Amino acid sequence: MNNEISKIRLAKYLAMTGLCSRRAATRHIRDGRITLNARLATHIDTVTLNIRENGSNLASIDDIILFDNKIISNIEAKSYWLFHKAVGTDSRLLQDDPSSLLHLLPQSPRLYPVGRLDKDSRGLLLLTNDGTLTHRLLHPNFKHKKTYQVRLDTEFDDTFLESMAKGVQYKNITTQPCIINRISKVQFEIVLTQGLNRQIRRMCQALGYRVVDLKRTSIESLTLGPLPEGKKRELTQTEVTQLLSIITPQK
Repeated sequence: MNNEISKIRLAKYLAMTGLCSRRAATRHIRDGRITLNARLATHIDTVTLNIRENGSNLASIDDIILFDNKIISNIEAKSYWLFHKAVGTDSRLLQDDPSSLLHLLPQSPRLYPVGRLDKDSRGLLLLTNDGTLTHRLLHPNFKHKKTYQVRLDTEFDDTFLESMAKGVQYKNITTQPCIINRISKVQFEIVLTQGLNRQIRRMCQALGYRVVDLKRTSIESLTLGPLPEGKKRELTQTEVTQLLSIITPQK
């Protein structure tokens, strides 16, 4: 059996374990939540990967890494799941909150949501331990598409649709142009490439409307389909391959 040794930055390794995205790992290091071999980790720290070419191509390290004083396990095989979040489920992983998504996830593999849906919204969540994929889907520079179906508290006219499509100003933010189509007198479908906090609700509120139902139906090539609320399923290999081909930068 041949082994290969490679050094990588600590933040990248933490993302590879599925703990979080690389950007979040950088914040955890900055905030003093990561220790490496019994000392506080720094941004320039590296770890040495021992890559075992045994068919799984997984890697391990000899270093001891703790996050909030809990040991970080070695890299798990990548896992990708779709989850249909119901209204009332909190996307944040909070141990003490009985409504938290955390209590609906398996202990192994450790899965994390790619982004969030607020508690009053429902629909598609992508769950994974692939930190690189998470980073690329969430980073605003990549402009990945997410589709939502939205129902308002009252009927809207075409001027509303035109205003939403051009971009809406609220607080000190002007949203980017987006694609929007009417479904009914009170319902529309919108495709966003931004990921601002409660963006759709705040856009509608700025134009004088209130959202009464918001459902995410797709993220790039992934669609919710007939998956029941509160249920999850593993992505097919075809779905994984297609998603990775979309989010991987072209050389």
